[in-house]
Amino acid sequence: MNGAGWLADTRDSYDTVAASYAELVRDLLVDAPHERAALALFAELVLTAGGGPVADIGCGPGRVTAHLHRHGLDTFGIDLSPGMIEVARRDHPHLRFEVGSMTDLALADASVAGVIAWYSLIHIPDDEIGRVFAHFRRVLRPGGPLLLGFHVGDGSRLKTEGYGGHPMKVHVHRRRPAQMAAWLRAAGFAVEAETVVTSPESRLGGILFARRHPLDE
Repeated sequence: MNGAGWLADTRDSYDTVAASYAELVRDLLVDAPHERAALALFAELVLTAGGGPVADIGCGPGRVTAHLHRHGLDTFGIDLSPGMIEVARRDHPHLRFEVGSMTDLALADASVAGVIAWYSLIHIPDDEIGRVFAHFRRVLRPGGPLLLGFHVGDGSRLKTEGYGGHPMKVHVHRRRPAQMAAWLRAAGFAVEAETVVTSPESRLGGILFARRHPLDE
């Protein structure tokens, strides 16, 4: 997969399914107590450190952005798909959403108090993960927390249809927590906690907390 090709396929696929995807995932957290607990802990970590803007990267229709806002965070969302951003702005007009790519974040250095990527790394190829994590570290303030949600497993598959039967062309990558943690450490993060859960969010989901080192320059 060349860089432009997989990004374009991902963007176009989620533009196509944006409305149906938003309806299907809208209430997933209602029956996902472990994920809600992780999100609440993330909010507590940000607020305890003094608060500040929090970037939900790969925000989709903005449901997690809004959930964290209800926990008191100053959240905003970024997504590759203009269609997803249109839905997010429609459903959550009081919040800020922007079109952008996690492979080239248009955020200033050390400008956010927290970063979350909630099941949004699943289409990023292995050879791009290091660049994505380098951007996460760059935009985080020293000591700022990072929360990741991802599908656990091995290998990748091509998804050609989804979310209401619409055509898609995206590769879905499943990873082991140990591999994700190793990539994070290589990018300069301190990994603090990890767990694996089963819920409506994922048949087997990984949740990982990390932090940019407090003494980083």
